[in-house]
Amino acid sequence: MSDYPIISADSHITEAPTTYTDYIDRAWLDRAPRIQSSDKGDIYWIDGNKIPVPLGIVAAAGKPAEQIRMLGTRFEDLHRGGWDPQARLADQARDGVAAEIIYPTVGMAICNHRDVDYKRACFEAYNRWIAEYCSAHPQRLLGCGQTAMRTPDEGIADLQAIKASGLRGVMMPGHPGVEDYDSTVYDEFWEAAVALGLPLSFHILTTRDSAPTRGPRMNAFLSVIRGCQDIMGTMVLGGVFERHPKLRIVCVEADAGWVPHYMYRMDHAFKRHRNWLPPGQELSKLPSEYFAENIYTTFQDDWVAFKTVNLMNWHRLMWANDFPHSDSTWPWSQEMLAEHANDLTPEQRRAILCDNVAELYAIDLSALTTH
Repeated sequence: MSDYPIISADSHITEAPTTYTDYIDRAWLDRAPRIQSSDKGDIYWIDGNKIPVPLGIVAAAGKPAEQIRMLGTRFEDLHRGGWDPQARLADQARDGVAAEIIYPTVGMAICNHRDVDYKRACFEAYNRWIAEYCSAHPQRLLGCGQTAMRTPDEGIADLQAIKASGLRGVMMPGHPGVEDYDSTVYDEFWEAAVALGLPLSFHILTTRDSAPTRGPRMNAFLSVIRGCQDIMGTMVLGGVFERHPKLRIVCVEADAGWVPHYMYRMDHAFKRHRNWLPPGQELSKLPSEYFAENIYTTFQDDWVAFKTVNLMNWHRLMWANDFPHSDSTWPWSQEMLAEHANDLTPEQRRAILCDNVAELYAIDLSALTTH
């Protein structure tokens, strides 16, 4: 489709059965997340979580809707590229993708765990495993590490370790261990991320208690972006970008078609009710200006985002295929893009499919196979 490599800004792995048991600190081995089998299929058990991770939707990319089920799936039947880096290259080729920013799957659920010590042990294990996975093809498999954010100082140490391991970004939990993300106690953490050149990401489903408790079950699907929106508002209206203008945050898999109205709504609130901001937390620009400059958004099947690129900063939009999750556009991403992105200018198209993510993560485009 193009003379430049197409890069997915949000793809996932499927944690192998030994991701945590082989890589976790031995003191936590008995509680390490692991696969459990029953006559209802395989699930990923997480000690302390009421609901395990069913494998039916975590690797359902490419399945017809009528075949997608929460239960009844065996690990060995999933896309092998989820845990095998060699098989992953064939998955990329089939979808016309040259490289991927890779996020966890089970690790998303662990973000919501209330035991921050357990969370840190799991994330340290995951970081060891994903660094090894990506090292097989470091130009095409670009992993994000995880931090439990128990304290700001420990978060900085996590950033340094993640950077040293060769990973390209950091997936943040929706709730930190100390205060909230707009607190000034995190100022040194944000500055460390800037200095290390590590983009920080907030992914959907990593914030507790953000889904509705009423209506049909599918109503929860419509609300999954809410947790990310709340964090973006916290960062903007809390003055984080005012204090750290070089900080870049990625809002992941929450779509982007809502962004123009969200920016407008923030500006409206600021113009009418800025007296609600606490003393000393003044903003020198409109909230929409911080959002447009400091926040990247990733999306996959979002026709509205492509139609409204001129209402937002399209240099901060990044397309993704979400492989191998059930919401993925794999393996028909190219057909979908041909339809959804046909109104973009060539410059916009290249930016959203390649250049924006390449600039953010310092990806060497010359090292990628051109598709």
